[in-house]
Amino acid sequence: MNRTTGEKFLAIGMLALVPAVAACGSDVRERADDGSPAAAISRAQAANATYEGIYEDPVTLEDGSWEGEPHVPEGASRPSVWLLDRLWLKGDLSGDGSEEAAVLLAESSGGSGSYSYIAAMGRRDGELVNLGTALIGDRVQLRAMRLSGERIEVDVVQGGPDDAACCPTQKATRAWSLQPDGLVELPPQITGTLSIADLAGVEWRLTHFSRDDPAPADPEITFVVEGDQLSGSSGCNRYFGGIEEASTGELSLGPLGGTRMACPEEAMALETRYLEALAATVGYSFLAGRLALTYTVEEGFQTLLFDPRQP
Repeated sequence: MNRTTGEKFLAIGMLALVPAVAACGSDVRERADDGSPAAAISRAQAANATYEGIYEDPVTLEDGSWEGEPHVPEGASRPSVWLLDRLWLKGDLSGDGSEEAAVLLAESSGGSGSYSYIAAMGRRDGELVNLGTALIGDRVQLRAMRLSGERIEVDVVQGGPDDAACCPTQKATRAWSLQPDGLVELPPQITGTLSIADLAGVEWRLTHFSRDDPAPADPEITFVVEGDQLSGSSGCNRYFGGIEEASTGELSLGPLGGTRMACPEEAMALETRYLEALAATVGYSFLAGRLALTYTVEEGFQTLLFDPRQP
């Protein structure tokens, strides 16, 4: 598969970030806090907060997203910002004994770029405010986020020295410290090159057949990589097969085999759909903590999305 194809399936994958906005809807039902400096910061509040440092003027999200005016009157292309609800953390980022939150945001101005930002939120005089915002980069894959002491650490796949803009391969751990004047990035730690070994050691659970097509939670469909072998539950049966990496981010799967247990018609139809998509998989990436497997369809490409199994 050439770089042109790679750029296409990465672009499809980046669009899969958008469902994170919808996830904020459930958080709106959370009980509002009392506004005190020590009150917890909820996802719902982060999804309706004001953020600076992305554009010249601040943007205020509504249910996790913001859209500006079209670049051209009545045009379809417009600046957009949305909350990546799947990756966020809370803790004492400032070392003053109070709770702050770190959230991830995505920004697009309608072109091929898709920019990721990290933002720190906290309470000042009882009000939730943006304490700092920092750019992570363009088309950076976000794998995980954690708090290490007072450092915010984000595991990413970013563009290396020889990478095309579409197709990052360099693994790194990026870190930020919250200072009085905002978020300050610390020296990054380069951790290697992306490979299918980064899919191993985790049981991945299917959540979407495409960005706007969620998979049912029951029966559960899973994906597991061990060396050059893959396996999992396809909803009714167990499946297995080989997995190879033609080049970084590009996959070849199969042939696939499996058990032959009979299940209700609905489960069998779901299983057939998944196995056909899996057999057509051509690439992988990480999107806001999820595994994305890009597969071919008649219209072009779609993306299977998986959550890691939580311990």
